[in-house]
Amino acid sequence: MNAFDRDKISKAGDPAVLHYGDGEFVVMKPGAFVLCAVTGQKIPLEALRYWNPIAQEAYAGPEQALVRWQALNPKK
Repeated sequence: MNAFDRDKISKAGDPAVLHYGDGEFVVMKPGAFVLCAVTGQKIPLEALRYWNPIAQEAYAGPEQALVRWQALNPKK
């Protein structure tokens, strides 16, 4: 997220739509949160630290990111 995106964050109860990039994300539709792809937990945009730019998914924390990474990359 950059300074321009910060202005787009809505404090309403609606979910945001983001485009996840390498090291930052862009707010496509303003909202207060995104949902964790693993747990369904609401993640406030200010607290969002983990996402996958290839799968375009957000994660509540490192544990959820690892679970999803393992699911997407099974041992051969």
